[in-house]
Amino acid sequence: MDNVLTEALVRALAVGTPLLLACLGAILNERAGVVNLGVEGLMAVGALAAFAVAASSPDANLWLAVGASMLAGAALALLHAVATITLRANQFVSGLALALIGTGAAGLLGKRFEGLPLFNKVADLSMGGLTVSPFTVAALLLAGAMAFWLGATRSGLTLRSVGENPAAADVLGVNVGLIRVLAVMGGGALAGLAGAFLSLSYRSSWADNMTAGLGWIAVALVIFVGWRPLRAIAGALFFGFLYYLQFRLQGNSPIPTEVFSAMPFILVLVVLALAGVRGQAGNAPAALGRAYVRGER
Repeated sequence: MDNVLTEALVRALAVGTPLLLACLGAILNERAGVVNLGVEGLMAVGALAAFAVAASSPDANLWLAVGASMLAGAALALLHAVATITLRANQFVSGLALALIGTGAAGLLGKRFEGLPLFNKVADLSMGGLTVSPFTVAALLLAGAMAFWLGATRSGLTLRSVGENPAAADVLGVNVGLIRVLAVMGGGALAGLAGAFLSLSYRSSWADNMTAGLGWIAVALVIFVGWRPLRAIAGALFFGFLYYLQFRLQGNSPIPTEVFSAMPFILVLVVLALAGVRGQAGNAPAALGRAYVRGER
């Protein structure tokens, strides 16, 4: 029994790590008032960038590969920022386009890396009898740091004010556009980091569609956890355990495997429906999804 529980926890942490990182990035975006549905594409581009750098030579610096993933995610997210903040395009349409561009570009450019070996992978850590990735530790620390930053620092409160009442923040001298652009790029960097975990640690390879819908679950997870970073830890572990349960039940049940593959996405819909019934969506930042134009009410 202990071995089963340990395996379940390790696997839940493994799958929960990219979910947590991507969810934190989305929380950063949305706390500033910007919706970004392109997380799936950002993760895919980050995964490819990390693997391309890491597989370039046996002596490649893995942490340089991690940096490349974050830079790629931030750069692609900048397109969304320009479209929605500068040009005031619809945030939902722009995000969907970003998801398609990111996954499509990663799939096309990544064909040359399919089947290539990764000379080195990010080594796991042994903590309290559990084997975990450094990405997992980083994700947990980032969740705590973000919760503190948003709730107890001047810059964090400034970002929240931009998402709640950008007009009032503007009157107080806050550069609303700049804050939102930086938040979107920061969220993109975290989504790229989530992708790096997949290609450098979890799978240690590159394959098309390796994000497997995790980005979409991360977007929904933001609502599930009420835009709170610490709650995101529990939410990511919950969905990580669900993936583990799907893996354990496949092949041991008369139910078709397609049903188990769809389980996380079905549960996302159920969770979002329950959140709407409970009024969870009412906790969203007041200006979420709305472009800010000085002088308009």
